Amino acid sequence: MTSPTDLAAVLDRAAAGGRITPEEALDVYRSAPLHALGAAADAVRRRRFAGTEHIATYIIERNINYTNVCVTACKFCAFYAAPKDTAKGWSRGLDDILRRCAETVELGGTQIMFQGGHHPDYGVEYYEEHFAAIKREFPQLVIHSLGASEIDHMARVSGVSAEEAIRRIHAAGLDSFAGAGAELLPERPRKAIAPLKESGERWLEIMETAHRLGVESTTTMLMGTGETNAERIEHLRMIRDVQDRTGGFRAFIPYTYQPENNHLKGQTQATLFEYLRMIAIARLFLDNVAHIQGSWLTTGKEVGQLSLHYGADDLGSVMLEENVVSSAGAKHRSNRMELIHLIRAAGRVPAQRATTYEHLVVHDDPANDPVDDHVVSHLSSTAIEGGTAHPELKLLDAR
Repeated sequence: MTSPTDLAAVLDRAAAGGRITPEEALDVYRSAPLHALGAAADAVRRRRFAGTEHIATYIIERNINYTNVCVTACKFCAFYAAPKDTAKGWSRGLDDILRRCAETVELGGTQIMFQGGHHPDYGVEYYEEHFAAIKREFPQLVIHSLGASEIDHMARVSGVSAEEAIRRIHAAGLDSFAGAGAELLPERPRKAIAPLKESGERWLEIMETAHRLGVESTTTMLMGTGETNAERIEHLRMIRDVQDRTGGFRAFIPYTYQPENNHLKGQTQATLFEYLRMIAIARLFLDNVAHIQGSWLTTGKEVGQLSLHYGADDLGSVMLEENVVSSAGAKHRSNRMELIHLIRAAGRVPAQRATTYEHLVVHDDPANDPVDDHVVSHLSSTAIEGGTAHPELKLLDAR
């Protein structure tokens, strides 16, 4: 183990802009004092965003869950239905999806995340049809959706290469990938929680192909399913290596496993301190990724707010609709006015951002804050009681 003096030297070097090794990152993640770790990460954030370091961002978006039918049966997931489970499985029709897009636009949303299961019948053609229809009706909405896992699946369903799948759905309207399905990239923890998904190496290979084709993405990490500290740092190392080659990851978004209604049964979970340490070490280690997002949805609003002092520059989304992690027990809800308050109470100036992180509205004067209380999270969630504001939006039989 690195001595306290050596840990301080590593933190000083990282805070000054020096690159740290995976071995140093693991030592710092395990052993550096929490406040010193956070201070170093915040110094890096301030330097990267010099001139706008007083600003923290959020976005108004909607997750549209198009189906829960999935062949991967990930052990941490409470959302999916096996293809044979026709009583539980459902898909949304295109008209329903377009109505949700319309509502998103009406509420000031700028982005949708098309998120669902790996349906055995949904190939490239399904996504081409839906993305083209969304773009035709709502060209102002950014489709920031899917990830390498969905590409790998839809390419196999359609009998085409991953590269062809990416080219086709990009041409149909996909703007960028959300980086879903990264979970944990190292082999052991990935096989333990998602044995039917592609390998971590394959996930990164597909994302690298997307970046090469001009389709940028964010990337994620699922914490708390029994992975070791070393495996968490290895996950970061695998992302950093690809980013060195492509520069295509816009942001890193760690979030925590939720323990309800899934096969893992909550036997392991990441602590809130572990989460804050991950935010900080990500800011220090991923020196080639611009944005680090705190997840208020899975860790709570207070921890999300604290993450802004540990290297995060973004508090994510109002999330007009979300059903996936909410099905597993994430019951945190918020609204635009509260996110603005959380950011301002953390000593930052809130700003609504675009998918590509440009500032759309800077809330620099509280007197001009929005007062519309309709921009709330989970307004039509099926996973949280009372979240169905629009019962007329029906689910269809998955078959």
